[in-house]
Amino acid sequence: MSASIKGVYSQIYRCIQCIPRGKVATYGQIAKLIDASGARQVGYALSSTPMDVDIPWHRVINAKGEISQRSDGQGDSEQYIRLLAEGVISNKHGRISLSTYRWQPAFEDFLEDEADDEDFWRDQAGIG
Repeated sequence: MSASIKGVYSQIYRCIQCIPRGKVATYGQIAKLIDASGARQVGYALSSTPMDVDIPWHRVINAKGEISQRSDGQGDSEQYIRLLAEGVISNKHGRISLSTYRWQPAFEDFLEDEADDEDFWRDQAGIG
C-alpha cells in the first residue's frame, strides 16, 4: 500500500472510530469529513481492513440507509446483527433511518487525536 493511500486510510479509520455506539455514518459522509476522494475510497479502505482491527466498520452504511452488498456476498447479516445490538433498527425494507441514527459530529470529534500516523498503524495488527 502506498504511503499516500496509507495516510488516507488512516484518516478514514480514525474517523470511523469516532462514530458512537448506536449511530451510523455513510461512506460519502466519511469521505467528506476527511476530504477523501469519495465514498468508494472509504469502501475500499474498509474492504482492505483485516477483521482483527478494532474499527467499528459496521457503523458505515450507504447513502440510502442500507447495508451495502459485499463483494464476497458475506458480512451484511453480521453488520445487521452488530447494529441491532447497538439499538440501530432498520425498517421492513432493510433501511436505517438516517434522520434518526446518523452521526452528526463536531469537527473536533474526530480530529482531536493528533498522534502520528505511524503510531496508529503500528498499533493495528495486520495493517502496520
